[in-house]
Amino acid sequence: MIKTIVPCPSCLKVNRVALDKAANSKPICANCKSYLPFHEGMQDVSGSTLNKLLRNAEVPIVVDFWASWCGPCKMFAPIFKATAKRLGDRMVFAKFNTEDDPNGANTYAIKAIPTLIVFKNGAEVDRQSGAMTESSLSAYLSRFLAKE
Repeated sequence: MIKTIVPCPSCLKVNRVALDKAANSKPICANCKSYLPFHEGMQDVSGSTLNKLLRNAEVPIVVDFWASWCGPCKMFAPIFKATAKRLGDRMVFAKFNTEDDPNGANTYAIKAIPTLIVFKNGAEVDRQSGAMTESSLSAYLSRFLAKE
């Protein structure tokens, strides 16, 4: 059973979520029983939950920094989602809404959206701004994929 980690936005407890079970049900926090923001192979993060994720992930993390008013972000969203479904067993996929947490966006020096940041072992290893095609996203991420 392949699992990913998802920090709870309510209590910040790190939960292990089975990818196959999460595809059919909404996961809940083992500690406070709040629903976890995990859907379709990816999770929604804020500044605090991203920090928790960075400290606990054992595989690379790719974060899509976006906003609801951003046209390129809307075009890129289904591509990111499809890639998360396909590669979610080898990387953690997260979405960071810069409108909901502008301070967190400032922390990561987001100047344009969409921006992808790839983290390994808690540190930023690369970033890419602008929407990508599915093939260009796959090629980009292949450099960072965890070994099977």
